[in-house]
Amino acid sequence: MQPAAGSLLIASATLVDPNFARCVLVILESNDDGSLGVILNQPSETPVDEVLDQWRDVVNPPGVFFRGGPVELNAALAIGSVVSPDDPPLGWRQVSGALGMVDLDGSPDDLLGRLGGLRIYAGYAGWGSGQLDAEIAEGSWHVVPARPGDLFSDRPDRLWRDILRRQPPPLSMLATLPEDSSLN
Repeated sequence: MQPAAGSLLIASATLVDPNFARCVLVILESNDDGSLGVILNQPSETPVDEVLDQWRDVVNPPGVFFRGGPVELNAALAIGSVVSPDDPPLGWRQVSGALGMVDLDGSPDDLLGRLGGLRIYAGYAGWGSGQLDAEIAEGSWHVVPARPGDLFSDRPDRLWRDILRRQPPPLSMLATLPEDSSLN
């Protein structure tokens, strides 16, 4: 499966880059120029209301910024899912299906009752033309379809294992590897 907007990248158990070890990313854009995504399972300690107080009542628990990736850590991206993609609210741009990006300069009031979930990410992950395809070919990433609950999981610490576990073998077997795969 090639990466497409809305699909997930699961870090290989052998990927040791500290930015991406055991991470799950959602792809927001992928084309001939490159790919862009955010890490779904790295919550920070920074509450959203410390920086973007107006969004505190709109974000999903745990109500903190998530580390979206190693690029532009001072930039915030909001990812949301809408209840009705056929009737998008003001300030929402579709990525895939009900998944989209939310304009943080807009008013949260425009989105109340229209979102199924919202998370805010500090930074993002990006790849230049052909770079992600090469990393997938060398086995650093597994591309899998996303399920609606993946993006707003209340257990981000378990997301890597949970998504691997539901894949067909042999990929599902990777969910049982210890943190240090040399111990296995």
